[in-house]
Amino acid sequence: MSQEEPNTTGTGRKTALSENSLFGMGNPLLDISAVVDKDFLDKFGLKPNDQILAEEKHKALFDEIVKRDKVEYHAGGSTQNSVKIAQWMIQEPHKVATFFGCIGTDHFGEILKKKAEEAHVDAHYYEQNVEPTGTCAACITGDNRSLVANLAAANCYKKEKHLDLDCNWELVKKAKVYYIAGFFLTVSPDSILKVAKHASDNNKIFCMNLSAPFISQFFKEPLMKVMPYVDILFGNETEAATFAKELGFETDDIAEIAHKTRNLPKENTKRQRVVVFTQGKDDTVATVEQKRSVGDAESRH
Repeated sequence: MSQEEPNTTGTGRKTALSENSLFGMGNPLLDISAVVDKDFLDKFGLKPNDQILAEEKHKALFDEIVKRDKVEYHAGGSTQNSVKIAQWMIQEPHKVATFFGCIGTDHFGEILKKKAEEAHVDAHYYEQNVEPTGTCAACITGDNRSLVANLAAANCYKKEKHLDLDCNWELVKKAKVYYIAGFFLTVSPDSILKVAKHASDNNKIFCMNLSAPFISQFFKEPLMKVMPYVDILFGNETEAATFAKELGFETDDIAEIAHKTRNLPKENTKRQRVVVFTQGKDDTVATVEQKRSVGDAESRH
């Protein structure tokens, strides 16, 4: 299939896809996965099934896990994972998905660039030498997985040194759909706002994810600065409940929270905001054109 030839979806509709149509920006992490034993977990004070941020005592863990048998590396991080999966679903043309984020000028950074390239994602990283490339160790024992994340360079993204460069901003302008996880609000809210405003001003689709309860709790101000530009908002039931509490919605009904979220102020009135809240194995709630629809978790809304 040539890059100019439209893809055909399962419904028979043709969709014109081209390079850099989907833009993502976030915290890139190199996922390092390996089978370990109980002694390894005990050495670093890890629970068999857990998710934590790396502390000083975990620094040696990343050096040791790469020496295990059958180590696997993947381009990870919330937003990078999302655009990577989108690219996998699209298949061709390659490089429909663009990704911006910060990495280190080190060995792990080189592996991350290679893995993004293998996934056919057009990754343009801001590279710096102050912090090492962010990593996430997946320590597997049986059916359990203990995750240890070290954000490191992912926290060092600089708008003026990367997003604002003409060559990079041209890639932003090429996109038709934008997706940024709420996690990036902790790193560069100004970068998110610049992209969100561009999408709104040009009637393009800007999507965001609430990502985690702490985003609404501790980064409410930057989150609400971006919210007027959000066309599609994703989250799970826990994130939705926390968001509602922080905004004083006075309800714990997920469908009602979705309804109230949809009706928050919005800059681009040509597009009504769509809110999608998952609930694990339970029904997914989505708002569509002044209506609320509820369907099972496997439905598309």
